Amino acid sequence: MGYNIGKLKHRKLAVRWASGVGNFYQDLFTEGIFTMEIIHDSAASLDPLKGKTVAIMGFGAQGRNQALCLRESGVHVIIGVRQGKSFEAAKEDGFEVMSVKEAAEKADLIQILLPDERHGEVYKNEIEAGLKPGNTLCCSHGFAYTFNTIVPPKDVNVIMVAPKSPGTEVYRRFMEGFGVPGLIAVHQNATGDARDIALAYAKGLGLTRAGILECTMQQETYEDLFGEQNVLCGGIVDLMLCGFEVLIEAGYPPEMAYFECIHESKLIVDLIYEGGIQKMNAVISNTAEWGEYSNGPFILPHEQMKALMRESLRRVESGEFAKKWLAEAAAGAPNLNAKRAALAEHPAEITGARIRSMFEKK
Repeated sequence: MGYNIGKLKHRKLAVRWASGVGNFYQDLFTEGIFTMEIIHDSAASLDPLKGKTVAIMGFGAQGRNQALCLRESGVHVIIGVRQGKSFEAAKEDGFEVMSVKEAAEKADLIQILLPDERHGEVYKNEIEAGLKPGNTLCCSHGFAYTFNTIVPPKDVNVIMVAPKSPGTEVYRRFMEGFGVPGLIAVHQNATGDARDIALAYAKGLGLTRAGILECTMQQETYEDLFGEQNVLCGGIVDLMLCGFEVLIEAGYPPEMAYFECIHESKLIVDLIYEGGIQKMNAVISNTAEWGEYSNGPFILPHEQMKALMRESLRRVESGEFAKKWLAEAAAGAPNLNAKRAALAEHPAEITGARIRSMFEKK
């Protein structure tokens, strides 16, 4: 399902949802929207990676753990990283380690697992010249290709394999014999088998054991940025800090405020992760559940919040957010660093460090 066609179908359905016309759940199926295929292990093969060299560029949380999974799956993996702590860590893990430039020249598949703001510079200076026709460029987030900080030649594949979890969880679940879910996308299919290569890479990470969905680079990029900014990071963090501040400004002990507004959030999210919002509501008290229904829309007015989120989505889809972030990064990230410093001094962070020390094993 193409990105624009999918959006059009979803928007038509959204109109009916908002107006109360039709059966929303039935419409999910009749419109062909609620039918993304969940791809499992039997649909993927490691054969497209046999005899190939995969270069992992970067050895952070995703780089290290993807490399470990692929090696366990029998894939030949090399690491491209600059000299320093990550270089030495990769050597200690038993990998063949070299510069990004040298790794790019040796590789058949190049997986770039560096911060988004560095992809364009590293690609241009250290990867582009070493590309050969038929090579595959891979990523785990489509930022660079969606916003054109990387513009690849037409004779190479461009794919995405995105685990939907932190890197450490990818390897832990893999070694348990299962995996985490993920996404794949084919952005450019130069050799005709780019999808098979993406499936092979996903299988090598164990993602197909849990199940993967196929999307486009744009879908993943826009939804990921939107979710981070409005819910997972921006939304949740600001909600926690606001609740904490209101309580301590009213004279409540910061330790209690931290427990109530920040610490217990993990317990609630874990319940939702395990069985949905209804599972969480089944575990909490009736009083808490009634508070959810009665006060949630009061403190976060639904239509007002959605209007603000629509504007946020517009900034993401138009490239406005990406442009501002890349300019910030190019300037040395002064505003980002100032925000980090301010957060470190926030009473919630200071209180949290004290609270967490209570749980440390002596």
